Amino acid sequence: MSREGFGFTRLWLAACLIGLVVGSVLVVTHHTAAGHFAWGVTTVIGGIPVMIDVIRSIAKREAGVDAIAILAIIGCLALHEYAAGAVIAVMLASGQALEDYADRRAHRELSDLLERAPRQVHRYENGGLETRGVDEVVLGDRLFVKSGEVVPVDGVLEGDVVLDESALSGESRPVERPRGDLVRSGALNAGQAFDVHATATAADSTYAGIVRLVEAAQSERAPAVRLADRYAFWFIPITLVVAIAAWVVSGDAVRALSVLVVATPCPLILAVPIAIVAGISRAAKRGIIVKGGGALETVAQSSILLFDKTGTLTSGVPRLADVESFSTFDPEEVLRLAASLDQVSPHVLASAIVRAARERGSGDLTFPEDVDERYGAGITGTVRGRRVVLGQASYVTDGGPLPPHARDVRRRTMLDGSSCVFVGVDGDMVGALVIDDPIRPDTPRVIRGLRRAGIKRVVMVTGDHPDVAESVGAALGVDRILSERDPAEKVESVEAERADGVVMMVGDGLNDAPALAAADVGVAMGARGATASSEAADVVLTVDRLDRLVDAMAIAQRSRTIAIQSVLLGMGLAFFLMGLGAFGLFTPAVGALFQEAIDVASILNALRALGSGSRATGGGPATDVAERFRREHVEFAPEVQRIRTVADRLDTYEPAELRAELEAVRTFLCDRLPQHEEEEEAAVYPVVAKLMGGEDPMSSMQRAHVEIQHLIRVYRQLVDDLPRGGADRDDLVDLRRVLYGLHAILRLHFAQEEEAYAWLSAEEPVSVG
Repeated sequence: MSREGFGFTRLWLAACLIGLVVGSVLVVTHHTAAGHFAWGVTTVIGGIPVMIDVIRSIAKREAGVDAIAILAIIGCLALHEYAAGAVIAVMLASGQALEDYADRRAHRELSDLLERAPRQVHRYENGGLETRGVDEVVLGDRLFVKSGEVVPVDGVLEGDVVLDESALSGESRPVERPRGDLVRSGALNAGQAFDVHATATAADSTYAGIVRLVEAAQSERAPAVRLADRYAFWFIPITLVVAIAAWVVSGDAVRALSVLVVATPCPLILAVPIAIVAGISRAAKRGIIVKGGGALETVAQSSILLFDKTGTLTSGVPRLADVESFSTFDPEEVLRLAASLDQVSPHVLASAIVRAARERGSGDLTFPEDVDERYGAGITGTVRGRRVVLGQASYVTDGGPLPPHARDVRRRTMLDGSSCVFVGVDGDMVGALVIDDPIRPDTPRVIRGLRRAGIKRVVMVTGDHPDVAESVGAALGVDRILSERDPAEKVESVEAERADGVVMMVGDGLNDAPALAAADVGVAMGARGATASSEAADVVLTVDRLDRLVDAMAIAQRSRTIAIQSVLLGMGLAFFLMGLGAFGLFTPAVGALFQEAIDVASILNALRALGSGSRATGGGPATDVAERFRREHVEFAPEVQRIRTVADRLDTYEPAELRAELEAVRTFLCDRLPQHEEEEEAAVYPVVAKLMGGEDPMSSMQRAHVEIQHLIRVYRQLVDDLPRGGADRDDLVDLRRVLYGLHAILRLHFAQEEEAYAWLSAEEPVSVG
């Protein structure tokens, strides 16, 4: 049955119920002929909409299971089983009403996303505020967002704000955004009113893209619906064979009618689509836009996973890892000058440098003058009367030789797979900024979760150099690493993997779009834009969290499981009752009541797909504590990198300088770090251990704390034993060994803790079943 307007469905159901009740009253009051007439009219009313659907199906050359309902209605009229016909009419109308209700429930999250799309803005014009249509916003407009309003377009904040980003990310807890941060349209202002400068039009903003994705998702037809149509090809003949056999063997046509009545397969054509759409809606609530039931079913069946590296397995957001100084310039002064100049640069690394300077409190940044930028080479400008140059080594030195320290830094960053921006001041190279793209903390956990969900093979495909790709792939434990692949070669990789199973490709950039389109199911990390990849993909993660991919698979598998359960439930009960009806164990009217019960049971089962399938965990105070320690890890990053830098330069320091550097490292190791670890072990470890389960899952990290403390004690003793006149060669060898050990174990340990913190981030994990 095709879905009609809800108003028509209510009228249809009301007419059928009135006819059934009126006929029953007339028969009870001994007006039998009039009662049968009322039931007969009700039967006709119930059959007309279904007959229209059958005619439409025949016109489209589609076999529909509604044909059985028509045969049952015709049989009731021909055999004068008017009571059964009236009950069938009520069954068909109530089934349609149930479908409409369940469909609205299933579409609720998708519909909410569409309905909350902002339509008006408050724009500053001529010294005042004017209300305009959202489509009138142009780049650079200054807008006013009231408390409780949805941010209309993407923009840059003019002040600190509190936002509810649940419609974008699925996270229900408000988030704080500082002045100068980029805010995405669709976020709800959960605090005081604020101003924002538009960086995109309404059509190009984040929420408009989500709305387009939702509209595409709603327009797709679920494959399980097509399965219902294919089911009719063999279900109808079986039903007719059973009905005819019952008639021929018994000589009673009423038995054949009983078979037709209970065979009306409403559970399949109602419940299965509801389960699929409910899964799509459930995914939308988690920040996962699935473009139709076909994509959802393919996600559930995926067995081979291809990942892009940058922006997918890694954060995609460059981060300042270290500041190197080659002269008398203080590292903070090097960073301050570089960040001041980079304020006006659109380069992807510029934002990382400016952000790091603000986070480290490197003083007020000065707006640069006389700026000249050469794309791909560097940028030059005047900051506080100094001529500052940023960029590649050849650009900063103007083709001259590199200082020895600069060569060491460049060689190290090449081996690490990070980037290096050199800094020149007044004609001299004074330092370098080391920038990396760290692996997402939750990536190892996500890959393990995907393997548990049924992924048998994980392949990393990237355009990066083999050395960089190998280091990242080895750290994550992927099965195969494909490096230096351009967009065309990524497509070839997808095609090659398809021979072994259903392929899912995950990427985020423009160069990933062809591979996303070529895969059986493409998944785009669409939180930061990437319009081309989002349009090419079948699934879009609107929140920048890779663990949503595990949620997507769990939701897809759960929805598909429930859809199949609905099929088996409806078919099994129908076949069982067909057998009973063939032996004359109930009348057609009673059979119609049985069929109504099957409808209700199947639809209620399908609506289970709206649930998560597991108990909600995470969130609350424990998450706040984890966020605090995660921020401390960010604050500690320069100190950890300093340990490595001091180890590298031990034999280049003057005695007084060496003592000062070693003391600075000791202050961090002996004062700040132990307090952090003690509080972390007391506040976070027990909560994470409870969520992870198993026997003492945090024991390895607690053992790491013991090893770190051991190395700190050794380091402290070595520093205390240094001669006042300077260190000899053996002293430097021992110090370097301990410092390298501390640097390595701290980086590994912080990465392990970041992964463990991810267990506190999922508010509502989903599971299959």
